[in-house]
Amino acid sequence: MLGLIGIVLILVMVFGGYVLAGGKMSIILEALPFEMIMIGGAAVGAFLISNDITAVKHTLRDIGKVFRGPKWKLDDYRDLLCLLFELIRLARANPVTLEEHVEAPDTSTIFSRYPRIQHDHEAMDLICDTLRAAAMNYDDPHQVEEVLDKRMEATLHHAMHSSHALQTVADGLPALGIVAAVLGVIKTMGSIDQPPEVLGKMIGGALVGTFLGVFLAYGLMGPFAARVKTVVEEDIHFYQLIREVLIANLHRHPANICIEVGRQNTPHHLRPGFGALEEAMRGLKQDAA
Repeated sequence: MLGLIGIVLILVMVFGGYVLAGGKMSIILEALPFEMIMIGGAAVGAFLISNDITAVKHTLRDIGKVFRGPKWKLDDYRDLLCLLFELIRLARANPVTLEEHVEAPDTSTIFSRYPRIQHDHEAMDLICDTLRAAAMNYDDPHQVEEVLDKRMEATLHHAMHSSHALQTVADGLPALGIVAAVLGVIKTMGSIDQPPEVLGKMIGGALVGTFLGVFLAYGLMGPFAARVKTVVEEDIHFYQLIREVLIANLHRHPANICIEVGRQNTPHHLRPGFGALEEAMRGLKQDAA
């Protein structure tokens, strides 16, 4: 919602201020389609050259994050902590039963209680791979922590590609605007014998290219890239929480303490309250009983 409000505000303030200052929209509107073809088409072409098809699809999907915001909400963090609590408690009470859930998470009765987490492949792989490794006696907390750190780094690097791609396009748009403006000047010089009012209109149309390149770069594409980066960085906390809890588990802390470690490492605005989380985990204990 804020993304749409921001776009509307940019358009109203920029073009509204121009009109109020006495500017004529007719010159911009007349030149806009042709300038947009040159600048927008060149930007899209450069984007396709610098990315493979997987990265292109990834970036197009991630543009929606500008308007949707982060994927994981407060309730998801609470559910994740409850899920990890169930798994840790089961791992210590009956490791053989845990193996059934870890090896077939799609049909697991525990995972199925948390469908949003169950449908996220990265979260599921992270949980299941770490618990499976612990069951195979690969349970040195420091070694596992190093492995998970590298995995988090790779996950973040991959998720950031969309932001980098959009920022690269934003960086190139002003130069593409200059290219369009130069072509407009070349066109104007070819009509140098025309009267001043005609030349003035042609020069104005050429300058629309420079304006459009800068406007798209700093008014839209740059903020899009920054917003995608912010959302990705916030969503990565969800996976880091998994890391914190499972490492605490390898240190053999009590299950409640492992969950509290994860809760304390959750960003403040997404952190479940201690009382609410305790109540949710108490309900899980009663269900198990």
